[in-house]
Amino acid sequence: MATFNNTDLAAFKDVWVFCEQRQGKLMPTDFELISEGRRLANELGVNLCGLLLGDNVEGLAKELGGYGADKVYVCEHPLLKDYTTDAYAHVICQVIEELKPEAFLIGATNIGRDLGPRCAARLHTGLCADCTHLDVDMGIYKGFLKEASTLPEAKIDGLNSAMVLGEKHDVSRDLKMTRPAFGGHLMATIICPRFRPTMATVRPGVMKKAPFDQAKADACVIEKPAFTLTEADIQTEVVETVKAAKKLVDLIGADFIVSCGRGISKDVEGGIKLAEELAAELGGVVGGSRAVIDSGWMTADHQVGQTGKTVHPKVYVALGISGAIQHKAGMQDSECIIAVNKNETAPIFEIADYGIVGDLFKVTPLLTEAIRAAKAAK
Repeated sequence: MATFNNTDLAAFKDVWVFCEQRQGKLMPTDFELISEGRRLANELGVNLCGLLLGDNVEGLAKELGGYGADKVYVCEHPLLKDYTTDAYAHVICQVIEELKPEAFLIGATNIGRDLGPRCAARLHTGLCADCTHLDVDMGIYKGFLKEASTLPEAKIDGLNSAMVLGEKHDVSRDLKMTRPAFGGHLMATIICPRFRPTMATVRPGVMKKAPFDQAKADACVIEKPAFTLTEADIQTEVVETVKAAKKLVDLIGADFIVSCGRGISKDVEGGIKLAEELAAELGGVVGGSRAVIDSGWMTADHQVGQTGKTVHPKVYVALGISGAIQHKAGMQDSECIIAVNKNETAPIFEIADYGIVGDLFKVTPLLTEAIRAAKAAK
């Protein structure tokens, strides 16, 4: 194998996605990243490749093609059956050093958050963690900034280069990775101009999954790159896998979400109960803003926003939520947004399809009763 030179940018090509599987089942994040990776690969004019590790997992590869992968590299070995940081990082880095992808995306799952930094350190490249938006094409990126940021349009239009080591660097081919910073109070866009591959972990739920295409699945190419792996390469041993049952709210998969904000503060238990009753009539779940979670009124799995879950339900009901930019970023792509707030100038009304100015403790029971009556009339 030739010496790996991560500064020879011209030698790197293609967008790769690490496709996580657990006990022979692909994770939902894989399909989101493959769909997003397809868009980025199109912008760069390169192929999109999945990287799948495990034992006896080749049968999963074609499904990744159905969401946009041109090719899937499959690395199979008995020592890859159970995830260990040492084994997975060892194999991934070998394959990357040999085949040289331009960009490498990993889901910000528990495994991805562990694996990404280890691989980046071994490859001596940069990693942007917990990304919520990705772009390559400058026109598309500028459009995103005009919609999602408060920067003046003139400044956005002038963004074509960055200062790197005291010199102007053309960013037109760099992956522009956007993520929350300073506790979600700011959004930062990161580039990795001097090293390859550019690496990013991407928050689950923020990228939209493309429709499955059987023809693309059938056309997907499967390759098995060479690698070496022995027990000596692994410093830990998986002795037993124990699953603990814990009831968590599934915000990402919910079609209907009723979220509470600081507006429930005068009667926290009563406000949450009203939200639960409305969610039950809708067949949905209850969420909360960061203020609610930070105050200890709900557990962290209920949090919607930049530092919580990004959701895309059919209906999102915001009760007593002011609509800070951090919260809006996590729910503004909902199909229908209904906001209830006493403050008629609350920012949440800027993106709401229906806004009700009033006391949530009076309005919410009326909404619940109206839905109950409509269902009974059918």
